[in-house]
Amino acid sequence: MEFPSPALMLSFFVASEQKNLTMLVFLLLWLTHYLHRTFIYPFRHTGKEKAYTVILVVMAFFFNILNGFINGYGVFNVYSYDLSWLLSWQFICGIFLFAAGFAINKISDEKLMEFRKQGGSDYVIPRGWLFDYISSPHYFGEITEWAGWAVMTWSLPGLAFFVFTFANLFPRAISSHKWYREKFPEYPANRKAVLPFII
Repeated sequence: MEFPSPALMLSFFVASEQKNLTMLVFLLLWLTHYLHRTFIYPFRHTGKEKAYTVILVVMAFFFNILNGFINGYGVFNVYSYDLSWLLSWQFICGIFLFAAGFAINKISDEKLMEFRKQGGSDYVIPRGWLFDYISSPHYFGEITEWAGWAVMTWSLPGLAFFVFTFANLFPRAISSHKWYREKFPEYPANRKAVLPFII
């Protein structure tokens, strides 16, 4: 489902006439996320397998075409980033957020896989690390990551992707948090859904 996004980003980079180190960094960050999400994560995912409807797969596929096109075309054709952009406050703040979000997302995914193995056929309350503060640190990480992309590129396509990510993952985190509370009466009362100490 997600393959069109890295493929389009790479295609726009190759076709671009204004290649430089800044553009290469943008490409590598995008590919780091999407190649992992497309070719590694699905084959390592363990636990309760959930069926996906055809419409969900088709919608995700077309979203990734749209997202890869808008961000690839925007970053490599509409906006102009020279080498000095690497020292801008937008790039520095954005890459910090992107890296932190990426790390949080990947570590959370790994820990969730461990919890699923420990629980066998039963669900367990995730404990330790950021799970002591929020129910969905993997969603928090991904939201943070794409907030970083929006700041780092300082672009409308980047902002649009962040808004979509937030609108998609925030309600899912709230729903997941509610499910945990209903399933486990002993679920920690001070644990928030997705934003530590806030929501």
